[in-house]
Amino acid sequence: MIIKKFTEKTEEEALAAAQKELGDGVVVMNVKSVKGKGPFAFLKPKMIEMTVALEDEREAMRTVRREAARTEKMEAARTQTGAGMSVASSQNIEKKLDSLQTLLEDRMKQEDSRRKEEELAREAASAETQRPADEAAEKPSKENEEGRNTEQEKFLKLLYNAMIDNEVDEKYANQILEETEHTKKPNVPIDYILANVYQKMILKFGKSDGITAAEKNPRVVFFIGPTGVGKTTTIAKIASSYSVDEKKKVALLTLDTYRIAAAEQLRTYANILEVPFRVIYTEEELKEAIADFAEYDYIFVDTAGHSHQNAEQLGKMKELLQSVTGNANRQVFLVLSATTKYRDLLKIAENYKTVADYQLIFTKLDETTTLGNLLNLKLYTDAPIAYVTYGQNVPDDIERFNPQKTVKQLLGGKA
Repeated sequence: MIIKKFTEKTEEEALAAAQKELGDGVVVMNVKSVKGKGPFAFLKPKMIEMTVALEDEREAMRTVRREAARTEKMEAARTQTGAGMSVASSQNIEKKLDSLQTLLEDRMKQEDSRRKEEELAREAASAETQRPADEAAEKPSKENEEGRNTEQEKFLKLLYNAMIDNEVDEKYANQILEETEHTKKPNVPIDYILANVYQKMILKFGKSDGITAAEKNPRVVFFIGPTGVGKTTTIAKIASSYSVDEKKKVALLTLDTYRIAAAEQLRTYANILEVPFRVIYTEEELKEAIADFAEYDYIFVDTAGHSHQNAEQLGKMKELLQSVTGNANRQVFLVLSATTKYRDLLKIAENYKTVADYQLIFTKLDETTTLGNLLNLKLYTDAPIAYVTYGQNVPDDIERFNPQKTVKQLLGGKA
């Protein structure tokens, strides 16, 4: 794996430089702002430093061989100190993944200490009752067990536990570790294992185009999902970004005629943004509104939230979405709460799949400490995650989905 940093004025320029040198297969591992260097550095604007990775089989194996040779030389010292990793390896991964390895390493040491204490306690308890012959017979078995319980295996178990603690489905956690190449070969450095798992998880999340501009006529964007997940607030945040920040012509429509409060809330946001707003009751009114706003860039449509188990309402929504044809360019986003139970999320995603193909938006990330459901739903539906929200503030508390940040959290690090 090739790891390299690029420093440019913007994130886009840094990514372009990385792709120019290493190709389109690079994976962004970390992005941060750094101060300028040289004379009068304090007067210079901050730069963007991007760390990228490119999996290179030959480079990976050269690294493995170098680490294997060094491991043999340092084996005695490592046995005495109990250090699980070389200083060089630790420094290398810290550069790549901030403090994530330090956290994992500390957990490994704690687990080793706990395991040794338990072994000492068991030996002390059995020493009084076991015969010397039994102890002699038992010794080779213990040595074999220690041989099997390698450092790499312990580290993989730690990564697995971190994913499970974050409520990643066991099936997907096992799949990720099984797909990670070279992790079960002897003498593979732990920093390579971590970087490999990290990259595999980022690739599984993939990329999302989000809301894309239509070549001609407006982009009609529907937001669907259960009641109470925050569709209306999410629409307001996105509409504000396009209207205020990007200076696009935006119109807001609502199909939610069941809850007067929801319609009035969206009307209030429309008034603040000074964009047109309309309540839609029928398919004909929807078609008419799209025609009336034909010169606009985006038409954002709020829909009524209802039970995902109501087949009749899902059928009506499907018919309504299918009525948007002709010059209209449609996109659909399924809005889900990150606090919803996993089994319910699976059923919701499955039932809404009968309505339309969609991208995902996860809300209420500030109300949960585990993000495993983001990966679970991505892998279950194969639908891209476009946005995440983490609060009620409009137009703030929303961002494009960042797989690097999420993977760090899933592996036990901080965002």
